[in-house]
Amino acid sequence: MRHAAPGREIETKLRVADVPALRRLLKRLRARVIVPRTHESNALYDTGGKALNRRGELIRIRIEHPAVRGAKRRPTRDTTAILTFKGQVRKSPISKTTGRGSKVRPYFKVREEIEISLDDGGKMAEILRALGLRPVFRYEKFRTTYVLPGVRNLKVELDETPVGSFLELEGHTAAIDRAARLLGYGRSEYITQTYGALYIADCRRRGAQPSNMLFPPTKKMR
Repeated sequence: MRHAAPGREIETKLRVADVPALRRLLKRLRARVIVPRTHESNALYDTGGKALNRRGELIRIRIEHPAVRGAKRRPTRDTTAILTFKGQVRKSPISKTTGRGSKVRPYFKVREEIEISLDDGGKMAEILRALGLRPVFRYEKFRTTYVLPGVRNLKVELDETPVGSFLELEGHTAAIDRAARLLGYGRSEYITQTYGALYIADCRRRGAQPSNMLFPPTKKMR
């Protein structure tokens, strides 16, 4: 293990209809890439009775490695493993009321987040299994991380997933709102669902049986 980073995560997602157009907009805004396009393989762990899920918590092992279009997979030394704990979603600092005041939907997802970089993700998986935890959901995505000039305390993360592309804005609420406006979005378009929830909703729309949110083999590392 190399380092631990406790903290509070504040974020929201935005659906991206046209990735090339978004990349052009980010270029016009002089956004700077701080983490190049990376392939992420994620596994959520839970007990047989899904006790963590029932409490609104999760434990995840993420494996990351560079994803360069047209290039072969990088050597093992470029691979990063991260263990993450996320606590229950807290009440959003700002919410919206829908309908006739009968329902409140948060604009932002707020929860405790603790991350540890690992030297060996496989060994950590063995430890979790020894503690009675098993992988219950796997999902993949390609992520590119940007920062916008003049917008402090914010990460702009472009996620390409099997159920579509999304921007994930993480940082202070004011910074999230400012970045969203620069990128052409309003608060009505904010999404606080997890990728697991978005995947299940997509399966329902398609009449498919949910399993894991994975790319087809031809998409791997491309």
